[in-house]
Amino acid sequence: MEIIQTPENALSESIVSAIINAPIEKINISDWLLNLPDAEYQRCSVNHIAAGNTVNFAGEPMSINVEYVGTALVIQHYVATVYQPDYCRMLSVSDTITASGRSKVQVLWELRAEKIDENTCKYTNSIHATATPEFLEFIKDHGISLAEAAKSRQEASDAHNHEETPLFAKSIENKALYGAYNLPF
Repeated sequence: MEIIQTPENALSESIVSAIINAPIEKINISDWLLNLPDAEYQRCSVNHIAAGNTVNFAGEPMSINVEYVGTALVIQHYVATVYQPDYCRMLSVSDTITASGRSKVQVLWELRAEKIDENTCKYTNSIHATATPEFLEFIKDHGISLAEAAKSRQEASDAHNHEETPLFAKSIENKALYGAYNLPF
């Protein structure tokens, strides 16, 4: 069940765009993401540890990602709720592991390509983190306010997104133009 983000549970929102030098007709973000090799995921950020693809019990495609976001180790269980060539909406209740313990946050990840001209697109990588009831209890037990947790998550998420977005765009471009992931950036 999706938790709707409100001011009372919002942790972070990061939206970063980059250019893809390929025609929109050749881009398929969902195919790129849902077939992304582990090594290619790792190439797109120094904080990416592992990625794999599977399906959930309902048969919906999933991407499992392991990465550091700031000082938290995050294991994301993204379910593809929309997967089209120009737009992919992924929703995860993600495990977060820190020095203080383990909790869960909901992460909405949206990947979008928009045509600029015949040979160029804008790629937008949007990440929204929402506190789960478990996370709210966790920070309360550790004497951390939601404002403090949100500030830390916002800084970490935004820095991470600024690193990975241009590299994701280049990887999508390589896949669109050459049918390969492992070409030089």
